[in-house]
Amino acid sequence: MEIWNLLLHGFITAATPINLLWCFVGCALGTAVGVLPGIGPAVAVAMLLPITVKVEATASMIFFAGIYYGAMYGGSTTSILLNTPGETASMVTAMEGNKMAKSGRAGAALATAAIGSFVAGSIATVLVTLFAPIVADFAVKLGPPEYFMLMLLAFTTVSAVLGKSTLRGLTALFIGLAAGLIGLDQISGQARYTGGVPELLDGIEIVLVAVGLFAVAEALYAVLYEGKVVDTQNRMSRVYMTKKDWRRSIPAWLRGTAIGMPFGCIPAGGTEIPTFLSYATEKKLAKDKSEFGTKGAIEGVAGPEAANNATVTAAMIPLLTLGIPTSNTTAILLGAFQNYGIQPGPQLFSSSSALVWALIASLYIGNVMLLVLNLPLVGLWVKLLKIPKAYLYAGILIFATVGVYGMRQSAFDLVLLYVIGVLGVLMRRFDFPTAPVIVGMILGPLAEAQLRNAISIGEGSPMVFLQRPMSLSLLVLVLAVLALPRLFRLFARRKVERPW
Repeated sequence: MEIWNLLLHGFITAATPINLLWCFVGCALGTAVGVLPGIGPAVAVAMLLPITVKVEATASMIFFAGIYYGAMYGGSTTSILLNTPGETASMVTAMEGNKMAKSGRAGAALATAAIGSFVAGSIATVLVTLFAPIVADFAVKLGPPEYFMLMLLAFTTVSAVLGKSTLRGLTALFIGLAAGLIGLDQISGQARYTGGVPELLDGIEIVLVAVGLFAVAEALYAVLYEGKVVDTQNRMSRVYMTKKDWRRSIPAWLRGTAIGMPFGCIPAGGTEIPTFLSYATEKKLAKDKSEFGTKGAIEGVAGPEAANNATVTAAMIPLLTLGIPTSNTTAILLGAFQNYGIQPGPQLFSSSSALVWALIASLYIGNVMLLVLNLPLVGLWVKLLKIPKAYLYAGILIFATVGVYGMRQSAFDLVLLYVIGVLGVLMRRFDFPTAPVIVGMILGPLAEAQLRNAISIGEGSPMVFLQRPMSLSLLVLVLAVLALPRLFRLFARRKVERPW
């Protein structure tokens, strides 16, 4: 009953006119961001991070959460009509959704994607409500050795999963860790790695790095490397589903939700695996497999879209309860929390209870808002595709520059912003993931503090990590994350070489 009382108080906070307005603006902006190809939620949240200087914490978090799951809804529109996924999560939707659009069933594909997202998002939000406090209660019992190992697990999972290569992921992580060390030492107060530059004594702003790596790098990369692409758009049909479409979609929505939920909860990140897994499941269970890859099967849109949104919503559990981000966007959301001096983790549910429950309540409100926005206004979102790319990216650069300058009115920050933007372009050009940089910057100083505390508890001996069952289990898990993918690849290679 205590959870429901807290949730009711969350609804009272989230349903104030100003918070409802922020939620609506976030959902609308998120949907628009999802519709525009190439601009994902990470870019949008990074670009708007400077508003945390002026806006109250609860309203700001509700706004960012609206962008976060709104973009996941919007991504299906371009995937279905243009075969251009706005996010990697929408790649699977494009496979069957675009075939349906070419067969004159674009409306049914868009409807099943929107309703499937609503169903999955609602179920996942209920599970966040029920299980997040339980995880937080358990996490409170952990000490510095366990926390350091938990952060080590976050480093390895995010670095190993969010890139094509573990080595590149770890390289990006070490760049972030190095940037996180710049400034005054937490314990001794000594200046570290500042190079005699006074502006670096306070460290590098996480907002500045996020805006540079995501928003500025995205715009510069598009200018430098993307050629002129002529998009062909499929004709829109009426947004409704037949009885047969409903019969085929409902089981696919439920299966997609069941597949996506666990992937969101574990600190391993990524919507690609659950969406592909859902697609493979629907193809295997389909009575008529001939529609897959030809006319377009509605289950191939319904299942992956539900899996995508279930994963995205469930990712709030590790973010809020353990302070572990499992994607680019949750890494930047973690930075937004820190801008307010709030550290997501087990203490969050007691120290900032009103904020957390208002945020969870806003997920319910946002899901309903998104359904209302997506079904009737799909024609309006499609018109956004007519905005010339040049104007779009120029706007992103202007927003990013003004936002970062507005934080400290520092010309040095602007130089640093564009240096980091160029670094982001190089990282993208050579397939280095950018999320580990943000994770390293945010969690690096915290991990350093926990390591020092743990060594103090062990009286200078690192054996403290092996003597406590929980920290030892986490260490084994870290080694498994690094070693198991290599072992699987090795066995697969040997099986190909020696099929007998």
